[in-house]
Amino acid sequence: MKLLITTFFTLLLGFAGGAYSNPPYSGTVWVDIDIITAADPSAFIQIISIESGPRTMFDRRANNGNGDWVNINPRLFQASYTDGNVIEIQVNPEFDPSEAAIKAKFYGYAIGQLPKLTRLDVETVWIHKGDKAFAGGNKIILIHTDSPGYHGTALEETLFHEACHTSLDSRLYGDVWSNAQTLDAEYISTYAKDNPQSEDVAESCALYYAVRFKPERLSETDLNLITKTIKNRMLVFDSLGMKPVTDSDRPLKGTPSVAISGSSRRY
Repeated sequence: MKLLITTFFTLLLGFAGGAYSNPPYSGTVWVDIDIITAADPSAFIQIISIESGPRTMFDRRANNGNGDWVNINPRLFQASYTDGNVIEIQVNPEFDPSEAAIKAKFYGYAIGQLPKLTRLDVETVWIHKGDKAFAGGNKIILIHTDSPGYHGTALEETLFHEACHTSLDSRLYGDVWSNAQTLDAEYISTYAKDNPQSEDVAESCALYYAVRFKPERLSETDLNLITKTIKNRMLVFDSLGMKPVTDSDRPLKGTPSVAISGSSRRY
């Protein structure tokens, strides 16, 4: 889900031309919750606790649950990855230091399972408590840790969706993407069809990844349906050279994953 904040994103409205049929899915995060699993490799190396300082973060719980900017001193960590990415993870101080380190490592590892292409523009991760939706864009991924549908089921797929907002929206929306939409004459989901210039890329991307790199994790029905529905969009994704994280991207054995005290358990 993309944050609908005018100072955070500029949303473009309108549909590509063509005769559109009913999308095959309502939303794509839940099509297959094993596109990426907790057992898959991650490029994550470690998190390091860094000196705290004031930050402006978006919190969906603020403003009576309508969401707003908050100025706080979060617990700060730097996550590093074998492919060169470095991300600042800002954890709301409502988490105690040990718990904040666990959260930073947990999400830092999961983000490292995403293809590097989707992490290119991810500079910051915000982590809060609360049962609110994730969001992505403007070099940010927003996480609320008490949103049960996104944890233990479709966590990696949700992070994939938000990372696509952050790193791919600005690269893809435009004439080439609009032409692919017109040629396909279908949307992969109702959510994409209702938001063709803000959700179509993110809704399509993880399923593209599954078809190209993890086809064995899709049912034959889904595999054929996805390929048929967004075949021209898939060609646009092909042009970006996306690659999955593999075992060769893992850090060397013996590299500490957290440079502070605290559990390294993934939960």
